[in-house]
Amino acid sequence: MAAPVDLAYCMSLEPAEAVAYLQGKGYAISWDWEDVWQGAQAKAFTVAKVTRLDILEDIRQAVQAALDGGLTERWFEKELTETLRAKGWWGRRLMTNPDTGAEEVVQLGSARRLKIIFRTNLQTAYMAGRHAEQLANADDRPYWQYVAILDRRTRPTHRALHGRVFRFDDPVWRAFYPPNGWGCRCRVTTLTAGEMRDGKIKPDTSIGRLGSRDVPVGRSGEVRPVATLVLPDPDDRRKQITVATDPGWSYNPGAAANRPGPYGGDLAALARDELR
Repeated sequence: MAAPVDLAYCMSLEPAEAVAYLQGKGYAISWDWEDVWQGAQAKAFTVAKVTRLDILEDIRQAVQAALDGGLTERWFEKELTETLRAKGWWGRRLMTNPDTGAEEVVQLGSARRLKIIFRTNLQTAYMAGRHAEQLANADDRPYWQYVAILDRRTRPTHRALHGRVFRFDDPVWRAFYPPNGWGCRCRVTTLTAGEMRDGKIKPDTSIGRLGSRDVPVGRSGEVRPVATLVLPDPDDRRKQITVATDPGWSYNPGAAANRPGPYGGDLAALARDELR
């Protein structure tokens, strides 16, 4: 976790310097969830509609405590509800949108929002950690298998990816390494070359099958790209289906957090330079 922000020092800076200071500390102030897009979320902690740094710090510290101590969702909700209520960041409020200057009725803190914050941050953190471990062990276990939880809540896209195996260095993992959407429960397991040679599992390749399509995001209807992947239909391999991530999830949290290179969640650049 980044060192605590010195609020008094931050307020004394010129606006551009204050922004740079916050970015260096790993924070991002945002109004809508799509303001901090994809890979950028792996480098900066943000919660939509949190425009006060002290509240953002409260939430981040609770997330970190839950990660460090293996604390429960119930603890997280109880810990933050009282704090956020006391600071006025709770319920529906009339606020001014800093981007448009218009007044909007917005949802601030709620039990549902705290559940989403808890689950999203812990899932992405765990998956980033698993990705780092799996990458370090890729010489011994170079084949990665997508695993979905198959129940009534499983999205069709995630069900279609279940059981698919790609090499660790296949470009597919830059966009489809889970989580691939809000509430995604998928994971990746690894296999040895010997396990692949027994013939029970056939590896796939994404070469020539990755792309993108534009979808509307947020209430404004702004269009952003999501990653797409063409796969054999699991019910009839003579046919093909196209799967896509949820908007804002076409990136690998672990790779984006640890790689400062030209992509870092930039799907357009990824598709243009590596997936053609």
